[in-house]
Amino acid sequence: MTAPTHTVTNQAPPLVGHDVYRTDRALAEGVARHAAPERLAEIDGELSDLGRAAGSAQAQRWGEEANTYSPVLRTHDRYGNRIDEVDFHPSWHRLLGHAVTSGLTDAWSRPDGHLRRAAGFMVWTQAEAGHGCPVSMTHAAVPALRADPRLAAEWEPRLGAHVYDPRLVAPGQKPGALFGMGMTEKQGGSDVRANTTIARPLAEDGTYALTGHKWFCSAPMSDGFLVLAQVPADGGQRLTCFLVPRVLADGSRNAFAIQRLKDKLGNRSNASSEVEFAGTWARRVGEEGRGVATIIEMVAATRLDCALGSAALMRQAVAQAVHHAAYRSAFGGPLIDKPLMRNVLADLALESEAATTAVLRLAAAYDADTPRERALRRLAVAVTKFWVTKRCPAVAVEALECLGGNGYVEESGMPRIFRESPLNSVWEGSGNVQALDVLRVLGREPQAVDAFLAEVGLAHGADPRLDAAVKDLLTDLADLEGVETRARRVVERMALVFQGSLLVRFAPAPVADAFCASRLGRDWGATFGTLSASADLAALVERARPVAV
Repeated sequence: MTAPTHTVTNQAPPLVGHDVYRTDRALAEGVARHAAPERLAEIDGELSDLGRAAGSAQAQRWGEEANTYSPVLRTHDRYGNRIDEVDFHPSWHRLLGHAVTSGLTDAWSRPDGHLRRAAGFMVWTQAEAGHGCPVSMTHAAVPALRADPRLAAEWEPRLGAHVYDPRLVAPGQKPGALFGMGMTEKQGGSDVRANTTIARPLAEDGTYALTGHKWFCSAPMSDGFLVLAQVPADGGQRLTCFLVPRVLADGSRNAFAIQRLKDKLGNRSNASSEVEFAGTWARRVGEEGRGVATIIEMVAATRLDCALGSAALMRQAVAQAVHHAAYRSAFGGPLIDKPLMRNVLADLALESEAATTAVLRLAAAYDADTPRERALRRLAVAVTKFWVTKRCPAVAVEALECLGGNGYVEESGMPRIFRESPLNSVWEGSGNVQALDVLRVLGREPQAVDAFLAEVGLAHGADPRLDAAVKDLLTDLADLEGVETRARRVVERMALVFQGSLLVRFAPAPVADAFCASRLGRDWGATFGTLSASADLAALVERARPVAV
């Protein structure tokens, strides 16, 4: 019997059964902006199919289950044989399978491949973020493997295949494959040149036996891994990149001892591991001593994915907050109509749109792949990764608060977004690593600086606040003496100028004006919800609302 006092009212309905792609105006408009016109209808249809899947009750259930039932490590079988396998909940495989079959590891060989893949990655991440790790590593391994044309010819078709095959079998038996990566060691962290794993040459040219450990090895059930190890030579060591397969060509298991899985703050669905190599067979990728240079393009691609993932989390958080406020009433009316709540939602929406616009521009730079675009992304990827991933936790916690106590409850999904939100700032180089990388580029690669300033300069004269911010930035860049201490300030300014220039060129006037006034014109407080009263708050909130248009 239902108690008479238990009538449920004034609760927002679940945000379910919607098209995650089409209801994200900033994302859909960005795709239309950068895609070749003759392919737009095809790309738009693909992304809408994925968007409806991501917004379905089924995908939301998969995400909940994959995070509720974390991966389990099995080091041995019942007889005592070492097997080093990780068991995942079936929903993990459903999520990962849908990602692969939707082409989220296939960017490098398709027209507009990076744009459509980046937009799809943002859409499907909103179903569940953890399985994006092997998706990202697989996508990013391609440019590193191309350092060895023979390896690329063997592996690239498998990595880009729209086929998910989770079996641990010989690579030649698999139509599709996934990749992981292992660079970090206990004593070195981001300082990969401090790695102690040793690679000793075997009889066959280009093959080695590895001995050592990796403190973080991502996606340990993948088919292959790119790792760094030291090759002893001439009384010293040469840091070199290697491909380590999980299963050898004859079907036997490679020596790949998973010591334990990490017990992480978030990212609970994904297995991050510690592994030991003891006579582990590996093939060299690139030249000896060129390990960092070989793997750097993989790192650049995964860094962009970190920014994409954070932009997706921000969009998901903002969509949930705006949706809740549209249905929840308080103090005599809908929350979405309350001036202070509207300011908070508008400010969050602004942050989300700026992130989305920036990451799509960088994805398009991969598709264009001209010398100028390569130079632009060399600098702008590090700048954007630094800033967007830093903004994600702030957006997540403020959006959670918009739901009040409901947002603090696990069933709302907001705690999972919040736990995931710091991840991308740590992964693939923390904030300081990104800032130092930017400083290296500023000091050594003038063509990248020129490309960045040229991109920003395309908006010159469109907004005086942007022009003033660019002038301030140029003053910063003219004096690099002792710049490391103020590196974060410089990179932050670069990120805001980059975002502002793109919004001035491409976003609706209320968006561009509010961004320039707050982020560049300094008419902004220390928390979200401090936009000027002159901003068109209603337009900003309505633009972010996840409803069909």
